[in-house]
Amino acid sequence: MTREELFGQIRKKESYLCVGLDTDISKIPAHLLESEDPIFEFNKQIIDATADFAVAYKPNIAFYEAHGVKGWQSLEKTIAYIPKDIFILADAKRGDIGNTSKMYAKAFFENMNCDAITVAPYMGEDSVKPFLEFPNKWVILLALTSNFGGKDFQNLSLNKGGELFEEVLRKSQEWGTADQLMYVVGATRAEAFARIREIVPEHFLLVPGVGAQGGSLHEVSKYGMNEQCGLLVNSSRGIIYASDKEDFAKVAGQKAEELQQEMRQYLSEYL
Repeated sequence: MTREELFGQIRKKESYLCVGLDTDISKIPAHLLESEDPIFEFNKQIIDATADFAVAYKPNIAFYEAHGVKGWQSLEKTIAYIPKDIFILADAKRGDIGNTSKMYAKAFFENMNCDAITVAPYMGEDSVKPFLEFPNKWVILLALTSNFGGKDFQNLSLNKGGELFEEVLRKSQEWGTADQLMYVVGATRAEAFARIREIVPEHFLLVPGVGAQGGSLHEVSKYGMNEQCGLLVNSSRGIIYASDKEDFAKVAGQKAEELQQEMRQYLSEYL
C-alpha cells in the first residue's frame, strides 16, 4: 500500500486507528473454544465489528507462532480475511544479517502479503535494507518504545549529543524514504513527540500504548500529527478484550468507534 492510499483511507474513515490482533486463546470468550479454529473465529468477528473504524490491523506474530503450524494457519486465514483496502502490519520485530532479513521479508511481504513489518534496528543498515527492496511495502523501525525496559538503551546519551533513539531516527533516513519507513513511538512517551517530529517531520509513526497502557490520544495527536496525519495509533487489549462474553465483538466495535470519533475531532483540529 502506498502512502497516498493509506492517507486516502485515513481521510475516508476519518480515523488513524490500528487494531492490534494480539489474540491470546486463554483470553477469548469460552464459547469460541468449541469452534474449529477459535483464534481465527475470534479475529473474524473482531474484524467484522471494527473494519468501519480501523485503517490498519496489527497481528502480533508471537501469539500465532506459539501454536506452531495451527497458529500460522490461523494467521494466514486472518490476513486473508482483512479487507484489501486496510493496511496490514505484521508485528514481528525481525532484524538479522542481510540474507536472513531477506527471507523474513519474503515470508511476510510475498507469502503473507502484509503491507508492513516491525524491525529492530540494532544490527544496523544491512539488517534493514533487504526489507526496503520490496515496492509499496513498509519497514517500521523500533525507535522509542513504551515498555519499562526501553529506557535501558533508547535514552542513553551520546557523546556527540542527543539520545540513542534520536540517532536511530537520523541514521535510518539514509537507508530509505518517508514512503518506506515508519517508526514505533510509544504513546506513553508523549513528551518526546515534538523532538521526534523535528527529526522525522514527514514519516508515519506507529503509536502503541493508547488505552490499556494509559497513553493519551490527545497528546499524541496534538504533538505527533503532520500534514498527512502521519500517525497509526494502535489499540489492542482496550478493544479486543473489552468484553469476554458473547457480546465481545459488539463491545469491541463500540470501543473502536469511540476512538474513531475522538480521532475525527483531532483530524479536524490539527490536520
